[in-house]
Amino acid sequence: MRLVKQAFLFLKKKKQKNFDFSGAVQVKPTTTQITKSFLLLFSKKEALPFPALLLAMLLPITAQAAVNLAAVPIGRMDLPWWRARFEHTLAEARADRGAKLVWLGDSITQYWLRTGDKPYLQVKPVWDRYYGKYDPLNFGFIGDTTSSVIWRIDHGEFDGLHPKLVILMIGANNLGATHWGAHLTMPGIEAVVNDLHRHVPGAKILLLGILPSIRSAWISAETTKINRELALVYAHSRLVTFRNVGSVLEVDGKPLASLYVDPRMTPPEPALHPDATGMRRIARAIAPTVTRLMQ
Repeated sequence: MRLVKQAFLFLKKKKQKNFDFSGAVQVKPTTTQITKSFLLLFSKKEALPFPALLLAMLLPITAQAAVNLAAVPIGRMDLPWWRARFEHTLAEARADRGAKLVWLGDSITQYWLRTGDKPYLQVKPVWDRYYGKYDPLNFGFIGDTTSSVIWRIDHGEFDGLHPKLVILMIGANNLGATHWGAHLTMPGIEAVVNDLHRHVPGAKILLLGILPSIRSAWISAETTKINRELALVYAHSRLVTFRNVGSVLEVDGKPLASLYVDPRMTPPEPALHPDATGMRRIARAIAPTVTRLMQ
């Protein structure tokens, strides 16, 4: 028990300095708060004292029984760039109440606005061609998980907006540092969808499957599992249309590295973010569905 108190006092200080848990579900507060803090600390690669380090290994196992962290709002306002991005999207939403289409997600969504000196970085022209006519908003945030998206929705990102369509693609980062598998990510994605229904009840939702990546065998297997489950859950939904378009980035069932930006970075990184050609393939694949849902 003394070990728990030592770790909690440490994390409480960290929370006051760095973390924003406003709006988070409070179930078994000490266990839940500590576990959330551990996840955020790990993402920051901060050193932990021994008591906290020991609990970091033990509590995620027990706390998951109390609350699924992938399905509750967890903000990232401790990160200056993330706070700035959030404030920017709020300002955009206030300035463009007439937006008919919103893309919502993580870095893959944010990179629709990407430009650069290489042709494979010129994604913004694809965005303009396929979505410019809809006066679109881009609510993509680098590194976001389902929990971060829930937090954003709950903290006003869609306030005052009445889009016809929200295109949602989220979950890739759940499988990354946080290691939230299908059993956690599925409820997290469903929680995002339900939150959208509450905040923009008149909007249709085009839910896209998690894109294939070349990160690990476990991530690929969980991606397949999640996409299959999403297809089943929303097969007969009147408000949610599910599309799994990952095959446009594959050859013989495997992701084609040449359609991703990451392997061309210095140093090279595992393929996760489609390049301009890959994003064009995605836009082309969903274009008929977008046209239908925007009518």
